[in-house]
Amino acid sequence: MFHGFPPTLRRGLTSAVAAGFMLTGAGTAAAHVSVSAPNATPGRSTVATFSVPTESDTAATTALRITVPEIATARTEPVPGWTAKIERNDEDRVVALTWTASPGSPGIRPGEFQRFVVSLGPLPETDSIGFPAEQSYSDGTVVRWDDTGDHDSAEHPAPVLTLGAETGDGSGHEHGDQAAAESDASTDTTARWLGGLGLALAALALGAGIGAVVRGRR
Repeated sequence: MFHGFPPTLRRGLTSAVAAGFMLTGAGTAAAHVSVSAPNATPGRSTVATFSVPTESDTAATTALRITVPEIATARTEPVPGWTAKIERNDEDRVVALTWTASPGSPGIRPGEFQRFVVSLGPLPETDSIGFPAEQSYSDGTVVRWDDTGDHDSAEHPAPVLTLGAETGDGSGHEHGDQAAAESDASTDTTARWLGGLGLALAALALGAGIGAVVRGRR
């Protein structure tokens, strides 16, 4: 890359482009289905918020299915343009939640995200809960967020909710969940903005380098 440029300029251009792609990649890596419920504790109900970004550049998210660990009750918050379905097993335990875009609804378009809120409980007596997810797109693609390995390195990590110790009466769950979801969205937006800025700087550096080489050869 950048053969024919002076060595110093070549190194600078290479670094600028690499930084741009690294920043862009950071935004993409953060864009996956996630769950938050900061005050969730074992044995109690909580309000969980699933954040769903659309990663495709050409297709919209039209459905989301979340597997839950056989919980007794679940109540979904209405989302305009979406219908919710609660699946139960033979013992009347909740095993999955599905949100589907209604006919005529655009779903979650490229560059957008949506939050789905649900009251769940009581939670199992465990330190954390995995919620494997299936994200369906308008072009027929289905992305399964079900990797339960190392969350930081997994390509499609399952949403995981970490449960904490009892700290109070449990009030304020909704406010905490909304703040966490907004924080996730803000972080993802910032990463994407920085990625775009890095690529723009790389393009400017490339243009300046080409101009310098052309002037130097006249």
